[in-house]
Amino acid sequence: MFGRSGPLRAVSLPRRSRRRALALGLCALFALPALPVPAADNPSGLPLPRFATTRSTPINVRVGPGTKYDVAWVYVKAGLPVEIVQEFDTWRKIRDLDGSEGWVHQNLLSGNRGGYVAPWAADEQVALRARASEDAGPRAFLPRGFRVEISQCDGQWCEVSATDHPSEGRPATYSGWLRQGDLWGVYPDEAFD
Repeated sequence: MFGRSGPLRAVSLPRRSRRRALALGLCALFALPALPVPAADNPSGLPLPRFATTRSTPINVRVGPGTKYDVAWVYVKAGLPVEIVQEFDTWRKIRDLDGSEGWVHQNLLSGNRGGYVAPWAADEQVALRARASEDAGPRAFLPRGFRVEISQCDGQWCEVSATDHPSEGRPATYSGWLRQGDLWGVYPDEAFD
């Protein structure tokens, strides 16, 4: 390589110094906080991280971005919320509620929003409110970890629908509002409709 003032030369360090420099560099890299990746730097042009849902079933989740990589697990239900944390060409690295990560093709994901009701909560149930207010009467009580579809969020409350599939009889669907902090599948203060 040539610079403005002449050739640039790689400096050869002793082996021990090279290892130490590499170790320090890696430590510094892992010590950096995770920052959102600007949308322009992603193949999709969308910001990272972001939430999505599984589009179809079955979906093979792979250990790497391509069909040549082994299948880590298989989703057998559509509409499950996942977080997209990385992109490579047409592949998306996703994270699920349990923190497991793997790669799926972009065509297997949907921009529809879904979530889980407060899986971390100490309370066994969370009230689904008739309006976006603590004073609103409950329409239903949802167990923690219950899957819901999210239609909009205002930064503090999300409008959701929840379908109960009883062992006997017809499914019942309830619509209402949950506090945004009671959902996995949306970010704090995120607003969308």
